[in-house]
Amino acid sequence: MQEQMVAWWQNPLVSKLFMLCVVGATIIMVLHFLNRSLARSHADSEIRYRLRKVINFSGYLIFAVFAASIFSVHIGQFAVILGVAGAGIAFALQEVIASVAGWMAVAFGGFYRPGDRIQLGGIKGDVIDIGILRTTLMECGEWVNADLYNGRIVRVANSFVFKEPVFNYSGEFPFLWDEIMVPLKYGSDYHLARKILAEAAHDIIGDYTIAAEQAWIPVTRRYLIEQASVEPRVTMNPTINCIELTLRYVVDYKLRRSTKDLLFTRILDDMARHADRVEIAAATLSIEKIAPLDVRLRRRSSDNEHGGQGAER
Repeated sequence: MQEQMVAWWQNPLVSKLFMLCVVGATIIMVLHFLNRSLARSHADSEIRYRLRKVINFSGYLIFAVFAASIFSVHIGQFAVILGVAGAGIAFALQEVIASVAGWMAVAFGGFYRPGDRIQLGGIKGDVIDIGILRTTLMECGEWVNADLYNGRIVRVANSFVFKEPVFNYSGEFPFLWDEIMVPLKYGSDYHLARKILAEAAHDIIGDYTIAAEQAWIPVTRRYLIEQASVEPRVTMNPTINCIELTLRYVVDYKLRRSTKDLLFTRILDDMARHADRVEIAAATLSIEKIAPLDVRLRRRSSDNEHGGQGAER
């Protein structure tokens, strides 16, 4: 029995597995120490995140290279075994394989990066982590209006990059076009109203226009797209009930709601100072004349008969 134990311990495969476990545990401890050191030495979250990714990937790569080197003699046997079981494994793990392929497409295709705001698999949010199998998002929207966080962290399979469109709100062009509509009553001074909207846009989002023009240049160089106008623009559309003035402008994708609040506040304040010339329209119901009602009461024939009998009596 003792000889069998010695022979088991002296088996080359067992010693290699033991060595692999020791090296793996050492790499894990080193990675844990380096990640904790990053948290103390780097205040910038983006730099800290990218360094952590590099360190973890390097550790996995070292472990894989070491495992391949010590099991190089058995690689041929493993290839035969994997070749026989490959079809079954591919069918059972097709979603996992698709997710890994999606991770490679994201890493090398530039679909999105950590920090981008995207919509993936029907979920909209900011990318906070990209794993081999899943992308982690801080979700926006749902029961919260506009583009604010709702507090849920969602993990979406990377395979969705092949199944559905990937919407990137902040990729090459970190701005969005947005619009606000102001209805005016007929008889208002629409020239003055247009001036009020244009001045509000120039004062509040003028800086965005300059930055958007610079950010749009690389987009036109990379894609077949026209030189779009990023200047604020006011358009008018008369309708049956009111005059619609629409202000179109570019805004930072993370400041869409707050910018709209500033614009509306400025526009309403300016219009209030010219209330005698500019008046905002509202949905109202006006009843000018009511048709006369003709109400007549008729007795039943039976009542008339009883009334006649009573008179005879």
